[in-house]
Amino acid sequence: MQYPKNAIGAGGFVAARRTVPEFIPGNAWPKKSSAHNSTIDQPSAVIVGAGIAGIASAIRLAVKGYAVDVYEGNAYPGGKLSSFEINGYRFDAGPSLFTMPQLVDDLFELAGKKPSDYFNYQKLPETCRYFYEDGTRFVADAEPEALARTIEKYLGEPAENVLAHLKNSAVKFEVTEKLFLHRSLHKLGTYFNRDALKGYRNLHKLDAFRSMSAANASRFSDPRVVQLFNRYATYNGSDPYQTPATMNIIPHLEYNIGAFFPKGGMVSITNSLVKLAEDSGVSFHYDSPVERLLTDGKRISGVQVNGNRIKHDVVISNMDVVNTFRKLLPEARQPERVLRQPKSSSALIFYWGIKKRFPELGLHNIFFSQDYPTEFNHIFQQKTIGDDPTVYVNITAKYEPGDAPTNGENWFVMVNAPANDGQDWDALIAKTRQNILTKLSRQLGQNIENLIEAEDTLDPRLIESRTSSSQGALYGNSSNNRFAAFLRHANFSRQFENLYFVGGSVHPGGGVPLCLLSAKIATEMVD
Repeated sequence: MQYPKNAIGAGGFVAARRTVPEFIPGNAWPKKSSAHNSTIDQPSAVIVGAGIAGIASAIRLAVKGYAVDVYEGNAYPGGKLSSFEINGYRFDAGPSLFTMPQLVDDLFELAGKKPSDYFNYQKLPETCRYFYEDGTRFVADAEPEALARTIEKYLGEPAENVLAHLKNSAVKFEVTEKLFLHRSLHKLGTYFNRDALKGYRNLHKLDAFRSMSAANASRFSDPRVVQLFNRYATYNGSDPYQTPATMNIIPHLEYNIGAFFPKGGMVSITNSLVKLAEDSGVSFHYDSPVERLLTDGKRISGVQVNGNRIKHDVVISNMDVVNTFRKLLPEARQPERVLRQPKSSSALIFYWGIKKRFPELGLHNIFFSQDYPTEFNHIFQQKTIGDDPTVYVNITAKYEPGDAPTNGENWFVMVNAPANDGQDWDALIAKTRQNILTKLSRQLGQNIENLIEAEDTLDPRLIESRTSSSQGALYGNSSNNRFAAFLRHANFSRQFENLYFVGGSVHPGGGVPLCLLSAKIATEMVD
């Protein structure tokens, strides 16, 4: 499969093309699709978008006996979780950290398959390498006890403070997991069961009434440790100085459960799940954007693709919920209270093919800014990128040498950015690129620009156009207030009884694990 120049493609993955359902011209409904070998009595479902949540939804519905068609506007699956190649350098286009792999394994087991026949991964011995402006640098061990000792050695923070923080993070996860992450927040039954009652007794442990940064500053004496744990707010596109301390749940995923690396890079998650879906009878239709959801009273009667109407019993939208309503359901009642919520941060990413190896760098690397509060003020208040952003560098060639030529490395270089609000992105990209090069060159003692032999860029405008993410926000609505979880759209529609929603813009949130959980929640409602 050939991808257009500068498109975010699926690397070497070639999906088997399926026959599009047979259409009848005009206003008549098409005949039943032969692509999924459905029978007269077999219920059918359509998935709008082949993002990771859409693919997971397709697998779950196929296992339940549905004939499933997935319509994707791009020429490749995965949405943000895709990859591409430039001059011998392979890059994962979007998500770069893999946690909670059991959520991927669950899909294979649900379909009666052995996960390792499709997908393999390894636990990382280190989570990240940190670089501070004062010259401090260290490797963060994956094991909590070793991490605590390392932080004490390099930053002077007592090890017991770090361990207490990670223990507290685990408690937060235990309180929220079954109550908030595996169930809809918009169904009454969620709040009347044993897990809910246990959660109510421990709600005070969520620390929802102060910010993440305030909680971390009260825990740690060294501001560099506060900064290290404040950065986890960016895992859901939030501001640590606004988002509630409940978000201190996030380090638990990385340290207490573990961080992992998929063989073949992050795109192998997409590739393996597409293969599982196809083996389960799911039909994928690429270059086939859904143009409208067709309504009939309180039901969605089908979808319109390339001017043709296709009838299905159930519709699941993996498109951003804002664009689902604005573009696919423009005449329906718009849930403005949800759609107008402030957006999460986005990202500015430079993909650099570097003709040198850096042994001091690992898979994940963070080069912190000197002034963290100012950095987030620029993103969320001023809607811009400051002159000293924190820089994240991901290098998959550390684990997959074939991702770069011999003696080279594939650098995924990202800074947090505001959602697209009409900024002068061309000027902002040029300025930020130079600031990043200056910072990395100073920290690494090399002129990095002279080492770049392949380059591409992804900014909020392109994220918006390629993935239908409203304003290019990576995680849908912002989580910068204590009620953010309840302000995300439900996984089902109150207007249309057979319409459901999955992906990062709805409950429970953005990122690969939560998107997979959104598919679980939504499909469990489908009968």
